[in-house]
Amino acid sequence: MIRFLLTMSLCFLPALVAAKGTVSSADPRATDAGMEILRAGGSATDASMAMMLVLTVVEPQSSGIGGGGFLVHHDAKTKMVATVDGRETAPASATPTLFLNPDGTPMRFREAVPGGRSVGVPGNIALMAKAHKKWGKLKWAKLFDPAIRVAENGYEVTPRLAGVIKTMSAVWGDFPETRAIYWQDGRPKAAGETIRNPALAKLLRDVAKRGPKAFYSGQNAQAIVDAAGQSKRNPTVITKADIAKYQAKDRAAVCTTYRVYKLCGMGPPSSGATTVFQILGMVERFDMKALGKDDPRSWHLIAEAMQLAYADREKYLGDADFVSVPVAGLLDKAYIASRSAIISETKALGAYAAGNPPGAPQRISAVSGEVSGTTHFVAVDGAGSIATYTSTVEGPFGSQLVANGYILNNELTDFTWVPEKQGALVANRVQPGKRPLSSMSPTIVYNDKGEPIFTVGAAGGKTIIMQVAKTLIAHLDWGLPVDQAVAAPNIYFGGDGLLLEANTPLAAMAGPLAGFGRTVVQWNGSGKLNAAAKVGDKWVGAADPRSEGTAATE
Repeated sequence: MIRFLLTMSLCFLPALVAAKGTVSSADPRATDAGMEILRAGGSATDASMAMMLVLTVVEPQSSGIGGGGFLVHHDAKTKMVATVDGRETAPASATPTLFLNPDGTPMRFREAVPGGRSVGVPGNIALMAKAHKKWGKLKWAKLFDPAIRVAENGYEVTPRLAGVIKTMSAVWGDFPETRAIYWQDGRPKAAGETIRNPALAKLLRDVAKRGPKAFYSGQNAQAIVDAAGQSKRNPTVITKADIAKYQAKDRAAVCTTYRVYKLCGMGPPSSGATTVFQILGMVERFDMKALGKDDPRSWHLIAEAMQLAYADREKYLGDADFVSVPVAGLLDKAYIASRSAIISETKALGAYAAGNPPGAPQRISAVSGEVSGTTHFVAVDGAGSIATYTSTVEGPFGSQLVANGYILNNELTDFTWVPEKQGALVANRVQPGKRPLSSMSPTIVYNDKGEPIFTVGAAGGKTIIMQVAKTLIAHLDWGLPVDQAVAAPNIYFGGDGLLLEANTPLAAMAGPLAGFGRTVVQWNGSGKLNAAAKVGDKWVGAADPRSEGTAATE
């Protein structure tokens, strides 16, 4: 009788439904895939990998398995943060003069990118395999289901994709395989039309069945070799040995403190964590909360810290497997305080030279190049584990080359093209097996109790660092909810001066910001951020309103 009564009483208790989590990505089809995996019991890592695969199909201009990425992971069970480096590598044939003309001058960017010369060995599938082995819950093959379905059944061209297809079609006369996928009736596909990619679906089925070896050996490896070597533009030598030996690498997370918070991100070959954290460290002595988002002085201080941090980036950052990178020195609190001390609250510095962090080698400053591409996505599962992942093929449609239906990257153009300056070797010069410097900045924030409360990342080349930095300040200092923090105006700098995002409240501050003694320019640079924040006991995702991205929470 007691057992019967206990059973009956349990029948009237509210149903206990496990929290499925939160995802955010740059495309609703990828967001749907992430939620599909979480509903099936997948981990945050599982969901993020499914999103990466779907983005390969539906956002080919920005990311995919033909490129690489960085993953920052928080394990809810162990409370540990870890990172995986899936950045592309230069083939053995690459030399420091890869992007120099015969007379020793740098190639023009538009001449260097298309074709095989710019292609690095892709890293995303190796990253996926390593992360899945560590933190995956579902079977490997299950993660491929959404992407295979979309590639086979077809997907609708978005306005953003249609615009990029139209723009890049001007060079596709030399890339018939790419044009075959993204053209229809002798013209670029338009928004609302359908793309099917059976070749990519076939490859995804093979990798789902046989694992990463199906990507890094055999027919697919040969397809990469052939695409790069037989390209009409810039043919180059990538060998099957280059591809077979590729490895994603575990890297120690780079962490710092900012006010009461702990922040962790990606170390070299990413410049993301060091540069974002330097910016935050330099504004930390100012009362950013009291100043607020509507005071031009806030943006003046951010602008000064930004340019000082980027100066250090250009001088000291590179692949730490090849060059000495003074990460500890760059984030040394005393060093950052000394850099902050030269910032005036009333006047722009005007000149922004690199500093001399502790332990820094003798080095020459040399600007590296990155174009606006890339994508970011976030997943938080019901247990509280977090996967925040930035993935890229570099520029719009990467190298323009296709292998088995996917776009091959142009990441090698992220190297500094001139290998030597004033008699000194440049940190980010081209070398065989080396990973080019990146600005990708996946970041996780912890509160004063050590609990994760926020995660963010962005797309947009070297502007990624500033998009992430302003979002962190907007959320942590100005108290903006995650969606408003992501939507906050973007600021950057260039040859014309300080760049303010046009048609925003920041642009309306152009006069006061010019009053600090600098040139100010309206800027049409678009943002593409994805983030998630803990609100009470639940995570909430957000996608940049400037993008086609979405977020979902269950």
